[in-house]
Amino acid sequence: MSTSGSERRPGDSPAAAVVERVFREERGAVVATLIRHLGDFQLAEDALQDAFASAVATWSREGVPANPNAWIMVTARRKAIDRLRRERAAADRTARLAEQARLEAQEHRAEPEDSTVTDDRLRLIFTCCHPALALPARVALTLKTLGGLTTAEIARAYLVTETTMAQRLVRAKRKIGEARIPYRVPGDDILPDRLKGVLSVVYLIFNEGYGAAGGDGPARGELCGEAIRLGRLLTELMPGDPEVRGLLALMLLHDARRAARLDRDGRYVPLDEQDRSLWDRARIEEGIRLLDTALAHRSPGPYQVQAAIAALHVRAPGPRQTDWAQIADLYALLGRLAPSPVVEVNRAVALARAKDPRTALEVLEPLLADARLARYQPLYAAQADLLRRAGDRAGARRAYERALGLTAGAAERAELARRLAELRS
Repeated sequence: MSTSGSERRPGDSPAAAVVERVFREERGAVVATLIRHLGDFQLAEDALQDAFASAVATWSREGVPANPNAWIMVTARRKAIDRLRRERAAADRTARLAEQARLEAQEHRAEPEDSTVTDDRLRLIFTCCHPALALPARVALTLKTLGGLTTAEIARAYLVTETTMAQRLVRAKRKIGEARIPYRVPGDDILPDRLKGVLSVVYLIFNEGYGAAGGDGPARGELCGEAIRLGRLLTELMPGDPEVRGLLALMLLHDARRAARLDRDGRYVPLDEQDRSLWDRARIEEGIRLLDTALAHRSPGPYQVQAAIAALHVRAPGPRQTDWAQIADLYALLGRLAPSPVVEVNRAVALARAKDPRTALEVLEPLLADARLARYQPLYAAQADLLRRAGDRAGARRAYERALGLTAGAAERAELARRLAELRS
């Protein structure tokens, strides 16, 4: 599979909608199992791409099979064998084909596929998050392989160029092969050493689904659902870790608001204007319970703090009752635990509500002077809103124009364009 901007997904060709859906929903599970069988990230990704290309042609002609996941899995393994026969040297090819035959025979005696797939996705995360890899490479590789994100989407999340990210991914895959990193969940004694990278991976998968940086809507539900599913698995694996519970609480509290983020016409709805009756109360209650049990450990970490901020939003009866002063204080704590421009932008927004927009704009000044953030859209969207509230209409127009030029999602573009039009009028 290419790692350039020309990366193809089934939806890029005139395939049936079901092929696109299966690609989104099943890709992570299938590629994780393929990597376990093949021991080769690139071969697994290439074989999977071949299988989906076959699905586009075959399903359009013969109809969708009863079990699309199993069809893709079987076809991908056959495509991998075809690639081995074409591309490998004779000695290596013979050994790899024999290994595939052994694994196929073993698979027929294995436990049901659903259980195997669940284990495979967890194994893949811990494989990608091995300490032999640099932390950014661990997260990026898992987002690419398990989350199904494109290189461009991951590059945006890390504020680097697509070329730089593509090079990181190639090096990470090579390192796993050269270091013979095992494909398994590690023992209890070394689980904590892997945890930071694993939690980062899960949260970034969720964020990409919730924000849908390259999509036409405000959310990609399959990525949110996958991240929450993985969060539950991690909670079962490490029930006493407060940060694991904090992350799951955070994702549930955010996801509870997903249905209210678009109106009936598909327009983006800011948090303060959302219909709170559309929020998922069951998810909110579960998230708050998880947060309470995590905070009881009295060992605050970044995910617990973010979950506490989300809880303040959902507990408020309405936007005017939101405790913005406490939210600003929590962002200040988060900035000490995990400094980042994202935290500072959010702290500025909270300060604007708790105090005044001019105080908040002072927080943004050093970020606006940082060349590394020149294409960081949330920074300019926040600046535009603060300038508008401070009465600087001309400055707000310029900031909205810049934010609009950096926005990919159709719903968010429409909302920014609406605000800009109001200022121009």
